[in-house]
Amino acid sequence: MDKKLRREALTEYRERKVYPGIFALHCDPAGQIWVGKAPDLATIENRMRFMLSSGSVAQPEFKSAIEAYGPDVFRFEELERLEPDLTPMARDTELKSRLAHWAEKLGARTI
Repeated sequence: MDKKLRREALTEYRERKVYPGIFALHCDPAGQIWVGKAPDLATIENRMRFMLSSGSVAQPEFKSAIEAYGPDVFRFEELERLEPDLTPMARDTELKSRLAHWAEKLGARTI
């Protein structure tokens, strides 16, 4: 890739809107759901897929589900997308609030 195309791609990436939000990982064979919050929903699925495949998970119940069923049975779902223009403090407050809401609504554990 030449320098001009690379520079344009980098500029485009930096100027994109970043949407924070809430996501869920479903383990259908176990009937379990985990919910998490993300500062950027566009990148969180890849991060979660890597975490699942590497087994680098802190929660024992989540880790045992990965070991029992494998990383490929987990289904990613975007639950809620927040406004991209929130201040960092407002974003963090809203993410915590919405995470608690979705965990209660789905009967899910948090990541």
